Amino acid sequence: MKSINGIRPIVLIVILTGLITSCASNPYVHKIPKEQYVVMLSLDGCRWDYPQMADMHNLESIARRGVKLESLQPSFPSKTFPNHFSIATGLYPDHHGIVQNTFYDPDMNAYYKIKDRAAVENGNFYGGEPIWVTTEKQGLRTASFYWVGSEAPVKNIYPSRWKSYDHNFPYEARVDSIIAWLQLPKKERPRLITWYYPEPDEVGHRFGPDSPEVKTQVEYLDSLIGDFLTKLARLPIADQVNVIITSDHGMARISGDKAIYFDDYIQSAWLDTSLGSNPMWMFDVKEGYLDSVYQNFKQVDHLQVWKKDSIPENLHYGSNPRVMDIVVTPDINWSIGWRKRQLPVDYVGGTHGYDPHYKDMHAIFYAAGPAFKIGYVHPTVENVNIYPLIAKILDLDPAETDGSLENISRLLKPKLLLDD
Repeated sequence: MKSINGIRPIVLIVILTGLITSCASNPYVHKIPKEQYVVMLSLDGCRWDYPQMADMHNLESIARRGVKLESLQPSFPSKTFPNHFSIATGLYPDHHGIVQNTFYDPDMNAYYKIKDRAAVENGNFYGGEPIWVTTEKQGLRTASFYWVGSEAPVKNIYPSRWKSYDHNFPYEARVDSIIAWLQLPKKERPRLITWYYPEPDEVGHRFGPDSPEVKTQVEYLDSLIGDFLTKLARLPIADQVNVIITSDHGMARISGDKAIYFDDYIQSAWLDTSLGSNPMWMFDVKEGYLDSVYQNFKQVDHLQVWKKDSIPENLHYGSNPRVMDIVVTPDINWSIGWRKRQLPVDYVGGTHGYDPHYKDMHAIFYAAGPAFKIGYVHPTVENVNIYPLIAKILDLDPAETDGSLENISRLLKPKLLLDD
């Protein structure tokens, strides 16, 4: 029998048969449906290590069946609205424009405040392209249950289904709503769903991240995840759905004996405006007082202060016109504010907004489904990389982002990366 490149045909047949069998039994390269779904849930303020502090067995079951990050690094400032929109757009807050929970836009001559419904629903405040806009533009339906930005016509586009925020909407009913969306007729069914719980952030603020109350709350949230997974498993499309559980930021403990008061170092008469909340503030300074404010703050222990044009490059902040003249944030566990507005008792419990390189600011990321590897743990990545990950799973042409699929592609099965 003649050989082919030195390999006898019978040997070649055995090799090919072995390769085919190997691929068929390898979960990394087999059973990847062409038409996939992504359902992404955010647990506000769920710090990266909460699953180690509490019994979150449903969340950990996702890691066993799929993947997790050692931690997810937020963008600066590590606040709720900026980071939810960074996850959605793949852009740093400086680039998508939601630079704080509250800010002033000089071009619009308007304030953005998270409790101002008119502002939150004004699409002119939101830059970049959220993943639901990318998805809708390319012919697929999406749905959102309270994700930041989904209530506004960003680029004149809403998700196909979305809800105005109702803080008191029952948590259990949110699970049922997501399942109901996944049961819609195929032509109406969203391929991408984003949804949100405001906890454990609220409990973390009130009692601190290492409190029994936080443990109780995250275990309750884990039970909701278990309810969702059980109901999802009963659906005919269950093996096509990729589930992502993530968060916007972590939480750090604070105490009244670690507080810095602006009144002790500057005069409010030197300022045009001060905006922020503990532990990140911005100041627009009156002409002639910029150096005075800056130098006075530079002398304060445990306080980081920057002029807008000299913020460290690794914070990716300061080029947006919504960022004010001076930005300040303290060391981890310290608080800042106006003495005339705050008392030491106000600085008890927990907070976030610090430099995102502090590990206490890091969040969770767990995922499972047909696109993801099984039992894989990936090193920490920034949250701007989630957008390109979802775009790849849904086979979308992504918008330009600050993230990169390369940074997070090891979460995916190799076959998905080869099927271009």
